[in-house]
Amino acid sequence: MQIEGLVAVITGGGSGLGEATARALHAGGAKVAILDLARSKGAEIADELGENAAFCEADVTSEEQVSAALDAAIDGFGALGAAINCAGIGSAGRTVGRDGAPFDLGIFRRTIEINLIGTFNVIRLAASRMVENDPNADGERGVILNTASVAAFEGQIGQCAYSASKGGVVGMTLPIARDLSRAGIRVMTIAPGLFETPMLMGLPEPAREALGRSIPFPPRLGRPTEFASLACEIVKNPMLNGEVIRLDGAIRMQPK
Repeated sequence: MQIEGLVAVITGGGSGLGEATARALHAGGAKVAILDLARSKGAEIADELGENAAFCEADVTSEEQVSAALDAAIDGFGALGAAINCAGIGSAGRTVGRDGAPFDLGIFRRTIEINLIGTFNVIRLAASRMVENDPNADGERGVILNTASVAAFEGQIGQCAYSASKGGVVGMTLPIARDLSRAGIRVMTIAPGLFETPMLMGLPEPAREALGRSIPFPPRLGRPTEFASLACEIVKNPMLNGEVIRLDGAIRMQPK
């Protein structure tokens, strides 16, 4: 898909990896709709980007809100060409705490609801609109990009809910890519390692530096712009399909 003139919806585009991706696509000539919660900076970022940028308030777990946001993006910009899922939350807690209390099932359920079910909700609703697109010269009608995590493969102690949610995103990438191939819609996933996201930037600087040194090379936290760069390449390269790409500087997470 050509980025110039592309209509892209980015969930979680109000911060972190999603914000960087929205900015990179917009800089490349795409029309971007930032789909995020009202309390996010999504509206502010869209105003800053100006022309060909819009904020669409939605909770990714809501069929009605996501449908309305996608339709608003299409009404404002034209046929949807890319859906990029960056919305998500983190959670932490042992299966059984040191005090003997079991992990809060509500937290587990909420993490799965947002990170996994929310991602699938956007995928299915975006794809149902992409199938109506006219194909390009390569027969392509759209591209969907998801965000997983290295925690999908090497979850640390306390990451049971988060790892399960991201493992689910990894697991559904190939079957959905196979399913949507008949419509010319590609599906890819990026599994980032330790990045400068709001989640990690809330840690004290010495802790962030220590985490960065744990990465083989480069020995630092990843930058959101590096995630965005890969996202743009995935959009552009039609042979990238049905795959999960680790973007992690060769780190392999230890138990804790």
